Amino acid sequence: MRANVNLLWILSGFFVVVSVAYTVWGLLDPKQHSVEWAGTFALGLCAVFVSFVAFYLSRVHNAQGGELPEDRLDANIDDGDPEVGFFSPWSWWPILLAGSAALLFLGLAVGVWISIIAVGIGLISLVGWVYEYYRGMFAR
Repeated sequence: MRANVNLLWILSGFFVVVSVAYTVWGLLDPKQHSVEWAGTFALGLCAVFVSFVAFYLSRVHNAQGGELPEDRLDANIDDGDPEVGFFSPWSWWPILLAGSAALLFLGLAVGVWISIIAVGIGLISLVGWVYEYYRGMFAR
């Protein structure tokens, strides 16, 4: 995580340099001779927001106490491989849920009536996915 924080601080400095260069370039342009505020403001905000993320991640890293495996030079690949969880390789519910989300956004663009159908399919898919281990041959 320490390497990520350092890269984010470097990226923040890069945005500051680019923002200054953009402002100077606008001032030296023979056609314009003024600051182009939209680009200068956007690049400055990029620097500020990346600084926020870098500051937050550095605080989290300091609060953790220990070093992460990816921060140590003597760590093995298996040291940073935690148990992620249990996923059903045969489940069709996530595909139906993703299809209903796609249908929902299509309905927002085309017609609201499609969104109503998508919400119904999404609720059925979500309930099916949550309760798939409470019925059938995989019930526990």
